[in-house]
Amino acid sequence: MHGEYKTPGGKLVVADFDVRDEQFRDVVVSGDFFLYPEEALEAIVGAVEGLAVTSGESAIARAVEAALPDGTEMLGFSPEAVAIALRRGLA
Repeated sequence: MHGEYKTPGGKLVVADFDVRDEQFRDVVVSGDFFLYPEEALEAIVGAVEGLAVTSGESAIARAVEAALPDGTEMLGFSPEAVAIALRRGLA
């Protein structure tokens, strides 16, 4: 499945994933945003991998936020943007 979200600042967030057993699986998050450190992308993916596809945007965003390493800088996107892209992929 594939979902996209263009943030108000114009950055694109893309979520590609499969759904198995009503959970997000094989999640890949990409786009033209900036993330420091780059390794935080693994934390974002790990936060949503295995979440129930019935999770709402706020629950997904909270999971992403909680998984981010201290000092992570998300430039041009947010945990909410990741959640919106995932939910759009289900539509």
